[in-house]
Amino acid sequence: MIADWVLIVLVVLAVVLATAALAVALSRRPAAAPTESAETGDDRQRAAVVANPTKVAPGTRAEVTLVCVDLGWREPLWLETTVDDPGTGQTEEALRQGVDVVLACGGDGTVRTVAEVLAGTGTPMGLLPAGTGNLLARTIGTPLNSIASATRVALSGNDRKIDVGRIRVDDEPDDRVFLVMAGMGFDAAIMQNTPEALKGRVGPLAYVISGLRAIRGRRTRVRLRFDDGPLLDRQTRTVVVGNSGTLLGGLVLMPEAHIDDGRLDIVNLAPKGIPGWIAVAGRVITRTRRGHARVEHWQAREIEIEAESPQPSQLDGDPIGDVSRLSIRVESSSLVMRVPIPPPSDTPDPG
Repeated sequence: MIADWVLIVLVVLAVVLATAALAVALSRRPAAAPTESAETGDDRQRAAVVANPTKVAPGTRAEVTLVCVDLGWREPLWLETTVDDPGTGQTEEALRQGVDVVLACGGDGTVRTVAEVLAGTGTPMGLLPAGTGNLLARTIGTPLNSIASATRVALSGNDRKIDVGRIRVDDEPDDRVFLVMAGMGFDAAIMQNTPEALKGRVGPLAYVISGLRAIRGRRTRVRLRFDDGPLLDRQTRTVVVGNSGTLLGGLVLMPEAHIDDGRLDIVNLAPKGIPGWIAVAGRVITRTRRGHARVEHWQAREIEIEAESPQPSQLDGDPIGDVSRLSIRVESSSLVMRVPIPPPSDTPDPG
């Protein structure tokens, strides 16, 4: 009996000693590194700005900071892109910092790079348009001519989930993304052959000048497949796959395209000569599917485009060189965008 009590006392003593030892060990462990807000005691919301310094006007940073402070946010985390890193590492750093929204400040290329990282994370993305095209900004209604107004939308607008296009180029191992349009042929040749200096001088008119130079080019043959459908052989001047139908100047190439419908729209343009282009232009201006027999439309979730020879190609207006094959799929509702209140339709801003 005494032996039993002795055993019980020893067990209890061992538990007490073990507990004490554990407490001492925990007290000696280095404390977890506090977050910046814990260090400063500042629990206000914070935005990160991924900015392309070649596009940002003087005073932009101060203007964005003023709006943040005015709305009760902390000063923004400012991260500039470089030639070697056009926004990927900067956006990843913003996510590591735990910011509440990431603002892409630059042209369509900067927007696309930031979106590629944010897609699927749930962290909202805002736009501070600073490029020539600003295609997504036109689609969602972000103010184009006021950084202060665009910042207010990015901080206090509505959240809208939009689709993202995923694209595999030739035999590249990794997907790229696009938010508005990907194209092969005439449209990409325009983007590829428009000098930056000309865009700086005359703005969007530079694309018109480049287009007039390229309009007399020849058609080429492509093979198309949509979802699990049959292969289609077509002559084309350009094949465009759109998440949105927005063009510059308030024109809409794909009237039925919407950035949150879970589908991509495809248009094949195959006009022959100047009269054909005039008819195609009339169809675009009137926003109908009618106007010329050389205009075809489809909708699909997966698209394959293969050209008989490498063709100029582009993603959201950024040339990606001459390619032979594009494999494209839609990623539905994967990117959270900050849009004006109330959210606009997909009718573009004519500004």
